[in-house]
Amino acid sequence: MSFRRFVLALSAAGALSVACAAAQTTTTSSTATMESSSAPIGLASSETLQLNVVNTASASSSGTAASCTGSLQFVNSSGTVIGSAASFTVTSGQIFSATLPFSKVGASGTRSEVRGVVTLTVTTGSGAAPCHLTSSLESYDTATGVTHVYVANAIPAGNGGGPGFGR
Repeated sequence: MSFRRFVLALSAAGALSVACAAAQTTTTSSTATMESSSAPIGLASSETLQLNVVNTASASSSGTAASCTGSLQFVNSSGTVIGSAASFTVTSGQIFSATLPFSKVGASGTRSEVRGVVTLTVTTGSGAAPCHLTSSLESYDTATGVTHVYVANAIPAGNGGGPGFGR
C-alpha cells in the first residue's frame, strides 16, 4: 500500500470514529439516600407496630419498570435504632411491611414511644426507574390483630423524590 493510500485510510478511520463518538449519548445519573421519619407513636405492651410502603408509580413512557429501593426501621424514644433495618425493593403496586412487637422495643414499662423511619435510595438521571413511595403506620393488638391506630401517609414527603414523593 502506498503512503498516500495509508494516510487516506487513516484519515477516513479517524473521521468515522469522530462521527461515531458524536452520535453516542452520554447519560449521567447520581444516587442519593433520603431518610424520612414518622411522628412518634405510643406502643403498649399488648401491641405491635407495623410500617408499610407501596410504590404507586407506573412504568415510564420509555418502558422503564417502576422500582423503589430502601429500608424500613424503628427508632425508640432516645433515638436508638431498634433491631436492624429491613431492606426492600418494590415494583409498581407492590407493598412491603416491617413489624415491631412491643417485646422488641426494650422498654421497662408497659408503654413506649417509637417512630418509623423510611430510607430511600434515589437515583436520578436518564433511565432512572420511576418511584412514588407512599407509607402507612399502624398499631394493632398482638393477640387478636385488631387495628388500634392507622396513619396514612405517615412518613412526610422528602424534597425531590423522597418517600411519598414521585420522581
